[in-house]
Amino acid sequence: MYENENGSGKGGVRLERDVVVTEVALRDGSHVVAHQFTIEQVKNLTGKLSAAGVPYIEVSHGDGLGGSSLQYGFSKVNDIELVEAAVEVAGESAISVLLIPGIGTIDQLREAADVGAKMARVATHVTEADVSKQHLEAAKHLGMEAIGFLMMSHMASPEKLVEQALLMESYGADAVYVVDSAGAFLPQEVKTRINLLKTNLNIDIGFHAHNNLSLAVANSLVAIEEGANRIDGSIRCLGAGAGNAQTEVLVAVLDRLGIRTDIDLYKMLDLSEEVGNTIMQKPQEITDSSLIMGYSGVYSSFLLHANKAAKKYGVDARDILMELGRQKVVGGQEDTIIEVAKQMALQKEGTLR
Repeated sequence: MYENENGSGKGGVRLERDVVVTEVALRDGSHVVAHQFTIEQVKNLTGKLSAAGVPYIEVSHGDGLGGSSLQYGFSKVNDIELVEAAVEVAGESAISVLLIPGIGTIDQLREAADVGAKMARVATHVTEADVSKQHLEAAKHLGMEAIGFLMMSHMASPEKLVEQALLMESYGADAVYVVDSAGAFLPQEVKTRINLLKTNLNIDIGFHAHNNLSLAVANSLVAIEEGANRIDGSIRCLGAGAGNAQTEVLVAVLDRLGIRTDIDLYKMLDLSEEVGNTIMQKPQEITDSSLIMGYSGVYSSFLLHANKAAKKYGVDARDILMELGRQKVVGGQEDTIIEVAKQMALQKEGTLR
């Protein structure tokens, strides 16, 4: 079940592990710190993650290269400077960057490659893989490992997910990730999707979890059982929403199962304590807000807008989020939140016929 299929080197990292972990706290965790990571923090964490044996470390704005903006929040330090700082201390680890077409550009991808980034994860909504073609091809041309990243995967049927993953494979992707952006997946849903991808694709399969329903590690294990060999984690659960699969927990559980990650658990535990004491202003936990986002299956970025709309129109923000989930509203459709709140207010007043 856990047979090692990664004997060859890619992107500067020798893949000899049963499961290859990508640490995402310096990208997904950027949301938690309002994109205010400093050069010193990035160097410190990257150096210690590398010393612990983490093979891939992702660094960039929470919304990927080019995310620093009025719309997504300005970074304290330019993405490329952070990537360059990480590369300086990465040792045997490879630095990864995330790029969402429409937010980041191929020019920014080239800048990241120029300063030493070895892997590019090109992220699209689960039904829009076709927009990744140019970026995946550009990553390959730049000599980077090119990874497809299908966000909000719970919004597509298993068959649609396979269709989109096959597109990314045809564009040259070295792997495709099932991304549980909202932390909405149940274990059986992960099982079905990863199994189908494993049957239909000839490239690596990855899984990126969020912990809104307290299932991030459990769902990651199911993904591994069905054939995923690349798993994301964030140290101390430092990630958007309720965080991701907590890397040190994942490493400990996989070790108990005899699944090799080649990551030093004690070093990760020491670093986890440091992150908890020096970076996180409060413990990462499943709050009522993060739970309802996983339950409704919507982006964590909708929460702030839903709370504002709820206050303005006198309705419950949880009802707004549930309705957005039912309507399968995706990132970029934030205007819908206002419309949903207005309709709910009218229904509440009995003026909507």
